[in-house]
Amino acid sequence: MSQVSRFARRIYSRLLPPPPQTEFNKLDFRATYLRHVSGLEQAHSHDEAMKLAVGGEFEGIGLLELEILKHFGLREHDYLIDVGCGSGRLAKPLAGYLKGRYLGIDVVPALLVHARQIVNRPDWRFEPAPGLTIPENADAADMVCLFSVVTHLLHEQAFLYLRDARRVLKPGGRIVFSFLDFTMPHHWEIFESNVADVGVNAQHLNAFMSKDGIAVWAERLGMELETIRDGNDAFIPLSAPITFNNGSTMDGCGTLGQSVCVLRKPVRGA
Repeated sequence: MSQVSRFARRIYSRLLPPPPQTEFNKLDFRATYLRHVSGLEQAHSHDEAMKLAVGGEFEGIGLLELEILKHFGLREHDYLIDVGCGSGRLAKPLAGYLKGRYLGIDVVPALLVHARQIVNRPDWRFEPAPGLTIPENADAADMVCLFSVVTHLLHEQAFLYLRDARRVLKPGGRIVFSFLDFTMPHHWEIFESNVADVGVNAQHLNAFMSKDGIAVWAERLGMELETIRDGNDAFIPLSAPITFNNGSTMDGCGTLGQSVCVLRKPVRGA
């Protein structure tokens, strides 16, 4: 296994929150995360619980996500919609870059409150996620991102979110989302853990996708498939080195661990 693959595995392990330890219906993603955050708040300080709720490595992963969006065209005065914004992991570093509009939505109200507080941008919106839709008008946003969101949804649910993301995008706007890929060795290990959970106290849903499947989705959604980058591909140009809690450093170009897909809404008449 390459050094990049090993590093990608470590980064991936910090992207996702640890599963709750009590039995629940893992297909009910709203109830899953409400219970998960409640348990963390009972076991940790508020600030620590808010960081752990989105998987830890709060600062490092947030910086990586920002660099990804900049790499794929997010400009300072754009309007970004952040689906599954959590406790502000992306929004916090984004606040120093984005001068335009921002909407963050999440299913856990406590995470939204925390994100709003640490970001301190009165002009930005943090709102509860109303099911599998985005509370915005059509043709409004320049970019919609979904980091570690479709990884925890049924394919049908993920498709609905992406379809609504297309609706709220301006022509030429982009959807950026991360996903678990069957072809990635360090992602396959997560699938094997899912297999081991069958018939026992199964934990939260980890959903996997394939590049071929995403291409079909793009066609059905009426979107252009711009690119897919593997989770072990260090493609993210970093403006500064990123240091993680265990002391490891990412410099030059980085990787998120999860694979990343970019879809573009066609320009009318093009």
